[in-house]
Amino acid sequence: MQDTKKFIENLSGAGKSIGVLTSGGDAQGMNAAVRAVVRMGIYVGAKVFFIHEGYQGMVDGGDNIKEASWESVSSMLQVGGTVIGSARCKDFRTHEGRLRAALNLVQRGITNLCVIGGDGSLTGANLFREEWSGLLDELVQSGQISEEAAQTHSALHIVGMVGSIDNDFCGTDMTIGTDSALHRIIEVVDAIMTTAQSHQRTFVLEVMGRHCGYLALVSALACGADWVLIPEMPPKDGWEKQMCHKLSENRADKKRLNIIIVAEGAIDQNNKPITTELIKDLVVRCLGFDTRVTILGHVQRGGTPSAFDRILASRMGVEAVLALLEASPGTPACVVSLCGNQAVRLPLMECVQMTQEVQKAMDEKRFEEAVKLRGRSFENNLNTYKLLSHRKMNAELPRSSFNVAVLNVGAPAAGMNAAVRSAVRVGITEGHTVFAVSDGFEGFSKGQIKEFKWGDVGGWTGQGGSLLGTKRTLPAKHIDKIAEQMRIHNINALLVIGGFEAFESLLQLVDARSRYEEFCVPMCMLPATISNNVSGTDLSIGADTSLNAIVETCDRIKQSASGTKRRVFIIETMGGYCGYLATVGGLASGADAAYIYEEPFDIRDLQSNVEHLTEKMKTSIQRGLVLRNENSSENYTTDFIYQLYSEEGKGVFDCRKNVLGHMQQGGAPSPFDRNFGTKIAAKAMQWISKKLKEFYREGRVFANTEDSACLLGMRRRALVFQPVIQLKDETDFVHRIPKEQWWLRLRPLMKILAKYKTSYDVSDSGQLEHIVRLRAKDNSAI
Repeated sequence: MQDTKKFIENLSGAGKSIGVLTSGGDAQGMNAAVRAVVRMGIYVGAKVFFIHEGYQGMVDGGDNIKEASWESVSSMLQVGGTVIGSARCKDFRTHEGRLRAALNLVQRGITNLCVIGGDGSLTGANLFREEWSGLLDELVQSGQISEEAAQTHSALHIVGMVGSIDNDFCGTDMTIGTDSALHRIIEVVDAIMTTAQSHQRTFVLEVMGRHCGYLALVSALACGADWVLIPEMPPKDGWEKQMCHKLSENRADKKRLNIIIVAEGAIDQNNKPITTELIKDLVVRCLGFDTRVTILGHVQRGGTPSAFDRILASRMGVEAVLALLEASPGTPACVVSLCGNQAVRLPLMECVQMTQEVQKAMDEKRFEEAVKLRGRSFENNLNTYKLLSHRKMNAELPRSSFNVAVLNVGAPAAGMNAAVRSAVRVGITEGHTVFAVSDGFEGFSKGQIKEFKWGDVGGWTGQGGSLLGTKRTLPAKHIDKIAEQMRIHNINALLVIGGFEAFESLLQLVDARSRYEEFCVPMCMLPATISNNVSGTDLSIGADTSLNAIVETCDRIKQSASGTKRRVFIIETMGGYCGYLATVGGLASGADAAYIYEEPFDIRDLQSNVEHLTEKMKTSIQRGLVLRNENSSENYTTDFIYQLYSEEGKGVFDCRKNVLGHMQQGGAPSPFDRNFGTKIAAKAMQWISKKLKEFYREGRVFANTEDSACLLGMRRRALVFQPVIQLKDETDFVHRIPKEQWWLRLRPLMKILAKYKTSYDVSDSGQLEHIVRLRAKDNSAI
């Protein structure tokens, strides 16, 4: 294998100059992208220049274009907005302006541009690239540059990263800033819900998204809103009556509040705007409910970036530099995108054209096509919302006569409740009777089983922990009693939501099938654990919330030293033997080192880390951050590392340590976890329905094939059902971790961004693909 791999050591940036700019509207995470471009650029030996104030700075030149140093991007990871500034620029739209910009770049030897912005900014960059040789000819003719300079700088390479809170760019599942904007929206919705409940109010919330309803749609999914209005799916005529009917129905069902979310660009079938005031008047006139309007505005752009955005921006920034290094004169301008859990490169203009096609389809009222053009992620969100939002009357429901039980197993994880709510409601919509089991398999054995109706899970999405109650007990201990309860309640399928214990439980139940026919039913497991240590999935419900808790704490801890000279913090994270939280938390909070079990370390490594920090502290950088996974080493404990650093750092820096403990379980689930839990539970329930029909023979369900007991996980680009039996070989049961972990590939990134020389395998980095091919794949992303 070794010879087919491509390592970063073979990619040199020597003699190259990279310019980085942020343009258009600001978005949280832009600074993380700038930091990654600067540090990766310097790492490979290139010069990197800040271009301040976007294209305006490029046109004006002078002090707006400055060389960046390693230290100049320190402490900007956690800052919202963009430190290097952004501006709308009329000058760059003129030929004269672009000519001046070209002169400024050539004078500094910059022929590689990294543009972080929306589709307008990226389109401008592409035009600039196409005109480049003509602009250089003009500069030679006017005597502003020499013939030789024109030849040396003959090709301009451009790589884009999309920074936009609206997530309105085709070709990527997520744009930088979207997740942080969702955090702001959900914080507000959660706060509004408490006041609305006190007064039995209806709240109408307007969120950003002039042309794209992503923020409105996902926040509606994440908070269980009663109604959502987005530009891509105008409501059918007569929607006013339908909406009022739904609101009054929910009120009659003892729901004390209603939430309606409106995208600022919401329209009806005739392209007429639907405003918050119009909705408020409608609700007051038809229902007489006490109704309030909240317009979130620029709050959504503000604040510190979420862990997801920092990691996304860091990965994209590194990928952008690799793309620039690999570009040849004929390479088209590309944009670095996220597809599922993978970075891909797409031709910039293909993405721009498709983004423009969406608008065209909407203008021409081809709304279904507009939704398809938005991409898999958007379409899946919309389909899940439709599944969960329309409560059918009993008369309309298909009756399946199947009973499905839902339970939580293992430690609580934020997002479990969103998954249970989604499973219960989709199960009811599919016509099943859904039973909820309290306290995991222990509760199951005691018969703590109760039928859940639609209203029983109202308001569950935003609750942390496990409302059903959960225990770590495995079923083998009470297998007789569980089989008896399965028989008493005639349970035809199981949905288990939990971590490693849930995985082991399913294996035990599959094993017991030969002895108990009761377990010959379809079973599905959804991974939910903050440790993210289950085989068969890249991501687990709860891990994102935990990462945000870690990153917020690290930010605060770092800030506590802002008035102090030179301090290093040693922080212990949870995760058992799995180093996911320490590694990805380290990447998101700008750690200098992260010690984990999967990458053994010895005293020499610790020593070189201390020396590295000592060198760093001689510059203007005054703070260090070291993360240690709780089970990374039996002997090199957190105390030991703290004492070692304290002793070795004497006279240069002092040390503090912090064990984060159960704070990492996180409070309210993050938007990502609510959404992920909601979507995968809906998908699992539909799979269960399909399997129930498949295995129904002669009046009963009988399933004992491998593929009737599956784990639903996110694998690279798609959500896949995998038989748990097959995942056994991929698992290290002693340490409760998968044998291979995808996120170990992120460790070199963390080291590079912390100024370590390391080996980084780039053979897995994005190859240039085409957007049409992406659309043809019908795998469902998150």
